[in-house]
Amino acid sequence: MTVPTAPDDAYKKEFDANLTRRILRYIRPYLPFVIGGVALALLISLASPLFALIQRHAIDTYLTPLALQRQTDLDAVYRGLTLTALLYMGLKVLEFVLQYAFALAIGYLGQNVLRDIRADVFGKLQRLHLAFFDQNPVGRLITRVTSDVDAINQFITGGLVSLIQSTFVIVVYVVIMLSVNWRLALISFTVLPVLYFATNFFRTRLRDAFRNTRTQQAIVNSKLNENITGMLTVQLFGRERRSALDFEHSNRSLLIANENSVYWFSLFMPTVAILGQVAVALILYFASRQILGVGTDASGALQTGAVAGAITVGTLFAFVQLSQQLFQPIQDLADVFNNLQAAMASSERIFGVLDTEEEIADKPDARTLPNFEGRVDFEGVWFSYDQTVTAQTSDDDDRWILRGIDLSIAPGESVALVGATGAGKTSVTALVSRFYDVQRGAVKVDGSDVRDLAQHDLRKHVGVVLQDVFLFAGTIESNLTLNNTEIPHERVVEACKYVGVHDYILSLERGYQTEVRERGATLSTGQKQLLAFARALIQNPDILLVLDEATANVDTETELRIQQALVKVMSGRTSIIIAHRLSTIEHCDRIVVMRKGRIVEQGSHRELLEKGGYYARLHRLQYAQADAAD
Repeated sequence: MTVPTAPDDAYKKEFDANLTRRILRYIRPYLPFVIGGVALALLISLASPLFALIQRHAIDTYLTPLALQRQTDLDAVYRGLTLTALLYMGLKVLEFVLQYAFALAIGYLGQNVLRDIRADVFGKLQRLHLAFFDQNPVGRLITRVTSDVDAINQFITGGLVSLIQSTFVIVVYVVIMLSVNWRLALISFTVLPVLYFATNFFRTRLRDAFRNTRTQQAIVNSKLNENITGMLTVQLFGRERRSALDFEHSNRSLLIANENSVYWFSLFMPTVAILGQVAVALILYFASRQILGVGTDASGALQTGAVAGAITVGTLFAFVQLSQQLFQPIQDLADVFNNLQAAMASSERIFGVLDTEEEIADKPDARTLPNFEGRVDFEGVWFSYDQTVTAQTSDDDDRWILRGIDLSIAPGESVALVGATGAGKTSVTALVSRFYDVQRGAVKVDGSDVRDLAQHDLRKHVGVVLQDVFLFAGTIESNLTLNNTEIPHERVVEACKYVGVHDYILSLERGYQTEVRERGATLSTGQKQLLAFARALIQNPDILLVLDEATANVDTETELRIQQALVKVMSGRTSIIIAHRLSTIEHCDRIVVMRKGRIVEQGSHRELLEKGGYYARLHRLQYAQADAAD
């Protein structure tokens, strides 16, 4: 299973109970925050409508003309208003404290859940096989760990909790409004069916808009990552304008998707607001008629005094406040709906990554190699990078990279793999480290199938130096040790002396503590290659060493230093070397010649030259090119 590249039916669900349950599992470790947040939300919900009731009491008891006629003692009126004002302010202070505590509890909950989901996604990416990354652009995966995870955080903090709080508030307001005056309450509720249908109308539009926005965002991230990492190629071939136009196309698609989301959401929010004002208008109309004592006789003609005193001014004022405040949590639920739509699409993508099958996974009874010797065997190996190729695929299929490879490498033997580009040399080294699994046959280390061994233990015994050296941002020493504090500085210096890079490092201003920019931008290709050799030796001082065309991009002087170091390093160590320059592998114990995924020749350098076969022809062509260049 891989992350979808385009929206599918699963993304069209406006609510997925299974996805919601999976999100809620991340909340379980933080139940104290949840319980505290829900309790605070309930208290805030109970406190909110009290302000309108206090105002009602002040108006009806102390401020209306009838009340003033009954209250001849103005001092008593002032004292009552003062106590009411103090009660109002005290309740406001209490509300502030509750809101502050609520924000803290929910903020801590959301950030902890955010960290856990992000850690799970990153950990999953660390365990996935390389074929997964071949099929999924880096920018899309970055979106999973950043934007998509943040959407779930927004759903928890601004969606799920707001849903609970808004629901509490709505229930409390409905109960209070019915208890104060059930007739006015029912009048104000008449707009709710219209609101329900309006919400359903906008739901589909918003769902599709948010889903499309997430998809376009992932595409933009992918384009951005590709252009930044490939900036050298872009500028080298003068493709800045073409790249800008290509990015502009994706960027405009994202703009259109965002504008579409804004369009529907900007219609939805005013619709809710207008319906709230309609409810207020209905309350004002009917309540005013009763306050003024306006009614109708049997013939329908207006008359006054019919219902005088049924509703007070304070009750009208309170009902207007309560009605407006009732529609505020309903408007908040619109935001909840917004977050829910984004969270469903994002969680679908995130759990798509988390549910991806780990095709290169340890067996439950995976073993280690306690006494490592370094024997490597390929037994009838057929391999293809295409995941749709199986053991039953025809032998004539062009997708096979390796075709029936049989090769045995003895402990301590140095073997070189040579052949044209695409012959399958690099695939051999990838299979030894079990970055991929074979479709047929078996790759064995010390007689054990690599599929039966623990990956961490196997790769601990394999040092790999690649042609394209990757250096992390940090110091030179942290790159050499890969931040393993257990590796002593002396071992680092010793390895660097072996490959001839020690003097260069000391010539830098801060030596081994010199900062390396991202991907080693400040270092030359040869310097990065030497550091890669040193890193391999530091991590794996006494084990199988696999070298992948590591000397292809260095000058002759540097190559000579590397060759001298390799002679010492390979002594007594199983070594597999891939090199385009045949001069670098003449000293190897055995040379294996590959062509179109098969082994066509093997033997020592001298034996293969005397044989006059494919290797001899490659040797003549390479030296003829060298002579022509001279």
